[in-house]
Amino acid sequence: MIVVAGEALVDLVVTAEGERAVPGGSPANVAVTLARLDEPVRLLARIGTDGYGRQLTEYLGANRVDLGWAVRAEEPTSVAVATLDATGQASYEFRLAGTADWQWTPRELPELAGSPATAFHTGSLALALAPGAQVLEDLLASEHRRDGLTLSIDLNLRPSIVTDRAAEQERVRRQVRLAHVVKASDEDLAWLHPDRTLADVMTEWRAAGVSCAVVTRGGDGVVLLAPDGSLHEQPAVPTTVVDTVGAGDSFTGGLLAALVDLDALGDRPVERLAAVSAQQWAEVLRRAATVAALTCARRGADPPRRAEVEALLAPTG
Repeated sequence: MIVVAGEALVDLVVTAEGERAVPGGSPANVAVTLARLDEPVRLLARIGTDGYGRQLTEYLGANRVDLGWAVRAEEPTSVAVATLDATGQASYEFRLAGTADWQWTPRELPELAGSPATAFHTGSLALALAPGAQVLEDLLASEHRRDGLTLSIDLNLRPSIVTDRAAEQERVRRQVRLAHVVKASDEDLAWLHPDRTLADVMTEWRAAGVSCAVVTRGGDGVVLLAPDGSLHEQPAVPTTVVDTVGAGDSFTGGLLAALVDLDALGDRPVERLAAVSAQQWAEVLRRAATVAALTCARRGADPPRRAEVEALLAPTG
């Protein structure tokens, strides 16, 4: 089982045709992707009891995301206003003041040691916004010392919300040292380190102890720095883009699911990831890119089921 921690919010998607409220939040999207890929997943989230919170609870439950560790919060649900341009690219405005997702306290967190969990994934705003970010970072640090789980982070930076680049550089530098798998987009790194190349940043992460560094580059595909220092590239899977909402999250879910299939997540995480071969890394990236492509081909954060992914990956001819 993979445990995903972080925000579950509502995306208010605005298009020329109007607006609609749909469940979202990067960690929640990752959890739904994993569930649709038939991977057991439990979401550690603070979910409001307002109308939007009830919508989230119903949606996550319908997608077989385990909410046994979710906190029913008194605060209102966070809202992200996603405006789509003519190409389907999303820009976001967030309504987060005093909302449920960022109010973690240590007593609300479960004991992961001894649970069925093989991996713990978090990231996005949950690791950036006080006061809850420090609580989740402390949990990461504790599990890192235990060495019993694979720890994964997706940066998913939001410069429109957390604007202090120097502080974000320090936060990211501190937090990636706690993870075995780190994923970012080229947009994340262009803002975070405008004067550095992707290869430079990924190499620094590896030196800090990250086993697997992954950077997605939209239509230019993805690059992965493996535990042995080798670079692996995967071109983007051709698709007709409806919009890009949730594409990065579905890639992350696809990446983790592919690693589960290889038995590469669990205790002794460094050893497990080091055992993945070059050919297997190529397959992991191909699967994750396929999941993301299928998500881009439909409206909103609507990741595919495993059968859809297998059908697209099946040999032809």
